[in-house]
Amino acid sequence: MRNLYKETTSRKKRDTVFLIVVLVFFVKGTSLLLSSHFEMGNVLKEQINVVRNLRVDVLREIPHDRSAFTQGLLWADGHLYESTGRYGESTLRRLDPETGFIQERTNIPTNFFGEGLAKVGQNLILLTWKAERAILYDVNSLKALRTFRYDGEGWGLCYDGARLIMSNGSDTLTFRDPTSFQEIGSVQVTLRGMPRDNINELECVDGAVYANLWDDDYILRIDPDTGSVTHQIDSHGLLSREESRGTDVLNGIAYNPQADTFYITGKWWPKMFEVRFIE
Repeated sequence: MRNLYKETTSRKKRDTVFLIVVLVFFVKGTSLLLSSHFEMGNVLKEQINVVRNLRVDVLREIPHDRSAFTQGLLWADGHLYESTGRYGESTLRRLDPETGFIQERTNIPTNFFGEGLAKVGQNLILLTWKAERAILYDVNSLKALRTFRYDGEGWGLCYDGARLIMSNGSDTLTFRDPTSFQEIGSVQVTLRGMPRDNINELECVDGAVYANLWDDDYILRIDPDTGSVTHQIDSHGLLSREESRGTDVLNGIAYNPQADTFYITGKWWPKMFEVRFIE
């Protein structure tokens, strides 16, 4: 009996020690897991919140047609191409980037309100606001070739070399096939983790998307893979008070890869600016 009692007591002690050891490891493991979780959360939070602030460095000013209600702007093969809006006034233009002179111009059908513009190969694709039509033009003659259909409004458009990226004034960028114009994906635009809407005219540059904001003088640089805004570019004060009379919002971004410069302007603006974005 004594041996049995001792054996039972010893077993209980061993069991108690084992339980204590297990509890110690469990508590330590939980603490490390929670610590790791919070550290990872803080890292992700920091990554979400990091948005670099840039400003516009003006290199030169170029005359701009004050009657142009600028909706889309792009640089290609030594020329600027501009699409303008408003019913009965919408146009597609080829401009001399040195002087702003209109070299070629074609009128868009009066029932269409012209919007964003992109170049794919030897063609230009021009969006319309509410007609749910995109018009394909020959880049040399500026003659209309065909139309594509899409659902909803059209605002901004750019081509990244593989896909078209389109905005509709919301917080969504839509990806489209450059040949069929069919939707192939989308991403939500976020600024510091929060949805950012009013995304307007677009310019694709080196894997990023630069976007005008409707009714705002900031330009955003967006990572199209995640939708996260990586940079904010302050474009306030480009026009003097006198020059601003009768104008509308900042709109129009074109990138010249040869000079590594941007062209920016606005609706009914008297000037276009060749600029760089700097800290």
